Amino acid sequence: MRLFIFGAGYSGLALARHLAGKADWIGGTTRHAERLDELAAAGIEPFVFDGERPGEGVREALAGATHIVLSVAPGETGDAVLAQHADDIAAAPDLEWIGYWSTVGVYGDYGGAWVEETTKCHPKARRSRARLATETEWTGFAAGIECPIAMLRLAGIYGPGRNAFVKLAEGTAKRLIKPGQVFNRIHVDDIAAMTAAAMTARADGVFNVCDDEPAPPQDVIAYAAGLMGVEPPPEQDFASADLSPMARSFYGENKRCSNAKIKTTLGLEPVYPTYREAHAAMWAAGNWRG
Repeated sequence: MRLFIFGAGYSGLALARHLAGKADWIGGTTRHAERLDELAAAGIEPFVFDGERPGEGVREALAGATHIVLSVAPGETGDAVLAQHADDIAAAPDLEWIGYWSTVGVYGDYGGAWVEETTKCHPKARRSRARLATETEWTGFAAGIECPIAMLRLAGIYGPGRNAFVKLAEGTAKRLIKPGQVFNRIHVDDIAAMTAAAMTARADGVFNVCDDEPAPPQDVIAYAAGLMGVEPPPEQDFASADLSPMARSFYGENKRCSNAKIKTTLGLEPVYPTYREAHAAMWAAGNWRG
């Protein structure tokens, strides 16, 4: 396995850690030269790719890749990887599989109902519409080069350094109350494990990468506060809360995402089926700060 990760950020580093000693080589890109040492320390051969032009050395690296994971958000003009490196990927002689990290946001709002991979997507948020359009582009591209591609639709990502403990410690945690509102989540280590399983199986198609229990966000804050032994912040009515337009937009979509397909197809259960197991484990290990 020779893996190339476009956009080796938080989840990409977790995937590299998961595959340490299993992959023959891992390469990855970052937009910022100051992160090159961070990627190298994680066992990733680093490349700078800003999306505006082909990344230096990326074409040569792709020529030896067997697997590619895409974690670059679409920009104003579409997907930067397709714009700059489509021909290089198409020419890769040993390419076996492509994985695209998308978002469950592409489903749009379902009023709290359950959604699965065959549910119709009708996103309202601009960022989610762009993701769905990019999914379509990559699906067509992969079909054209006869390469399996997995659309891995990620729920809200959390883990060490990105969790309710950090928000509580920084004083930024809120307990916003919007009746009936729930979100799915996914621990970054489960993203890595599920992506690795999809790579091994050369999985093709759409998969929801999420936990077992969509839950109200205020419950997560209260649970973490209990573990820390601190008072949770007071409840606030969502309608009157002072929120940025971006933060408020997340509450405009309400759905329960099923992960049944990834369990049955890949035979994989999440290590952290709910936020409770994950936060308890991070607190016990003392690694919640990252």
